[in-house]
Amino acid sequence: MKKRDRINNGNIILFPDLEKRLMEKGMEKLQQKKYNEAIQLLSEAKNFDPENTDIHIGLVLANFESGNLREAKLLAKEMLKEGIGDYFKIVELYISILIQLNEFEEIVAVIEALLEEKEIPPEKFEHFSRILHLSKKMTEGKKEKRVEEENSHSLQEAKKSLFSSHDPKEQILKVAKLSKQNIRPFIEEIKSYFISEDGHPFLKTMLLNILKEQEYEKEVRVNKFGKSEYLIPAKLTDIREQNKMFEITDKLKDTLGNEDPVLFENIRMLIERHFFLMYPFDLGPTDPSVWAAAYHFIGLEYFGSSYSLDKLAEKYHIPAEEINKALKIIRDVEEISYPNI
Repeated sequence: MKKRDRINNGNIILFPDLEKRLMEKGMEKLQQKKYNEAIQLLSEAKNFDPENTDIHIGLVLANFESGNLREAKLLAKEMLKEGIGDYFKIVELYISILIQLNEFEEIVAVIEALLEEKEIPPEKFEHFSRILHLSKKMTEGKKEKRVEEENSHSLQEAKKSLFSSHDPKEQILKVAKLSKQNIRPFIEEIKSYFISEDGHPFLKTMLLNILKEQEYEKEVRVNKFGKSEYLIPAKLTDIREQNKMFEITDKLKDTLGNEDPVLFENIRMLIERHFFLMYPFDLGPTDPSVWAAAYHFIGLEYFGSSYSLDKLAEKYHIPAEEINKALKIIRDVEEISYPNI
């Protein structure tokens, strides 16, 4: 069945060459600068003849001239994707739209792809090289401005969240934003937070880890859980690679790994949480077996099981008094919960 013989709504036969009439009328309205009417007519024509290059171009131009730049961009992009019309001419039209939209990053991507594919005709090479050069400069300028604005805004936000706000959720979200940029402009505020008695251990760990990842090599002082130490973030052990934590979990795995793997997994996550809160400090010089036994006892307690401390001491070959000392420290740490995000 030919296009002109198609049936609309099941019972109305279209006039012959209707799509051609709609296109001609639409182009006429485009020439008359009646862009909205042109868009309506050409859109109807496109429905009947979706592969007609002139209709597509007319629609792009009508939207472009009427200020509907986003729609013009989408239509031109669709032509490129579907292979409608002369590829390079449509690319030129597409780039013209991107220039009006100030989308210089996409212009750079398009022209560099053309250069790589050797699609630019020799006579157009110099012209597109100039556009590429200008677009790169504009992109760099926009990035620099954006970074400056973000840094300035983030500094104010960091001060507000860390020292004015008492909402842990807000504090964590602000610090998370700082992790995506150079944190050095905020170092004085961070140093103050490290020694603050009101600073949350979880947030101090986050800030310390950001400094480590960004290889901050100057000394800072950190106060946590009654301990205070001067240290260089860049030289710290990775949070996930703390030897003491591995030693404790290995001891527990030897005892619980096969006996009760579910309990072991829950205790392991508790240990990781505590070591995150304690970082860069650990639980102390006590034998890992003592800590393994203490965490084993805590795990059983959380699951509602009763177990003799003396039997546990015998199981791990350590004095019960040592387990009691470790239990007190663990309970003190456990009182500092993770902030709810």
